[in-house]
Amino acid sequence: MSIRFLSHLVALLTLFSASAHAQPVERPTIMAFGDSLTAGYNLPEGLGFAPQLEDALRREGVAATVIDAGVSGETTSGGRERIEWVLDGLEKKPDLFILELGGNDMLRVIDPALTEANLRAMLDVLAERDIDVLLAGMQAAPNYDPAFVEAFNAIYPRLAAYYDVPLYPLFVDGVAGEPDKLLPDGIHPNFEGIKVMVTRILPSVRQSLEN
Repeated sequence: MSIRFLSHLVALLTLFSASAHAQPVERPTIMAFGDSLTAGYNLPEGLGFAPQLEDALRREGVAATVIDAGVSGETTSGGRERIEWVLDGLEKKPDLFILELGGNDMLRVIDPALTEANLRAMLDVLAERDIDVLLAGMQAAPNYDPAFVEAFNAIYPRLAAYYDVPLYPLFVDGVAGEPDKLLPDGIHPNFEGIKVMVTRILPSVRQSLEN
């Protein structure tokens, strides 16, 4: 048996041993925590934000699992009440938490100070649990009272800066005010609308996972 053959055999056995003991590739888990925009309001199963984002990531080679934790009609007060028991129900903490709440606060003209306090409380919980966050922002409709618009629109950039988390400024970017991207109610995105939202937020999601 030649020395060259023996060296090749040893190399192959070493490679096999290393492969056998290698840790499996980590598959990130993302939680989309929000309201009807993440819950896929009035859309068939599998066509909402979470499943479309999961499909988009997998097409790009990221074998992520996206958990739909959206509740239609949810305000920041409701999110604040349920965030801890939702997290407690997971087997392991998510690798990324997309926090998308505030749209219903805006529609109901809830005091922006309360909206901000609720978002702060949720961000505190996530910071305490060392969970990475992508903050999905919302903006007030321009036909609302100017003082309300100014106060509401300042919430998300201020929180992103304070907690040093990435901000996706407008979750419904490219969809709000576009009738062909909305359901007949003129508020909620249809399948094509969700597709646009996923396409636009995807680079921010990928960057957050990489960071």
